[in-house]
Amino acid sequence: MAAHRRPRQHPFRGRTARTAALLAMAGAATTTGFDGIAQAEPRLTPTQVKTEVDALYREAETATQKYDGAKEQAAAGERRLTSLRDEAARKTQKLNSARDALGTFAAAQYRSGDIAPAWQLALSSDPNRYLDDAALAERAGDRQAAAVSQVRQQLQEIERLRGAARVELKSLKSHQDELRRQKASVTGKLTEARRLLAELSPSQRDQVTGDTAPGAASRSADGPRQALERAGAVAAPDSRAAAAVAYAFAKLGSPYVWGATGPHSFDCSGLVQAAYRSAGVSLPRTTYAQIDAGRRVSRSELRPGDLVFFYSGVSHVGLYIGNGRMIHAPNPSAPVRVAPIDQMPFAGATRVV
Repeated sequence: MAAHRRPRQHPFRGRTARTAALLAMAGAATTTGFDGIAQAEPRLTPTQVKTEVDALYREAETATQKYDGAKEQAAAGERRLTSLRDEAARKTQKLNSARDALGTFAAAQYRSGDIAPAWQLALSSDPNRYLDDAALAERAGDRQAAAVSQVRQQLQEIERLRGAARVELKSLKSHQDELRRQKASVTGKLTEARRLLAELSPSQRDQVTGDTAPGAASRSADGPRQALERAGAVAAPDSRAAAAVAYAFAKLGSPYVWGATGPHSFDCSGLVQAAYRSAGVSLPRTTYAQIDAGRRVSRSELRPGDLVFFYSGVSHVGLYIGNGRMIHAPNPSAPVRVAPIDQMPFAGATRVV
């Protein structure tokens, strides 16, 4: 009876579920012909492949931003750890010198043999001179006591530095583990995207990965100003913003490589960071930090040089050039190019100069 049947399992999750849904849309469920032989699953259409590949690229880019952030934190952690270790080494060397000095003093006391001060005064042939010498010895004793106290403080400071280094090393290992996880995530999604694209014919791949943005710019024999105008750019009101836009335009056609910040390849946030670095402006590494690097502006207030962000997770960024267009590094299947900002879900904008 139906009431006694076991509930159906749902093994598909995430990307697998998405692929299964696309296959179902294509009528790809395995069927059996009249001869009893199972038919092969039909391939996805180019449109379905594009949907799947675009989703994989978005997921990979999200993982890329997390990778970039973990890489930046790991690098900063390595610098802090090196600094702590260097400082501990310097203080240890200073401590060793202080210990040597205390050891020399202790050895001298042992060799001379200490006599009780009262007996020294009673036996002294020159009490006045003895009292002067005793005062000098007392002052010397005070200095040695201070030296001992300083050694104790140095020991405590070195232990503090070593403790801080242990904490920093633990944090560094955590960031390195995160780097490995995000790298595996990015690599897996990009590998799957390449597999799907490889099943298409060359013309179908061009249809899926080609630039559909009208008037996509490429470099030409024109001067920078003319070329930017042909790309739909307008003059930036700030000289640094103009320099950043000019840099990005000069990189049109450069390949997208996740984690890259130039000068020959970029990911989306790497391109924006490199563009403003060329203009003397320092930006954070990831989209999550870049969106807070300046003053937020509305879409209606956009002007050339503004950073424009996309998707609800703020996982993609481009450099606005005017007339509703931007220069960005899209994904591994497309080089740095000009595109309309309404090509993706708009998430916000920031003006950094």
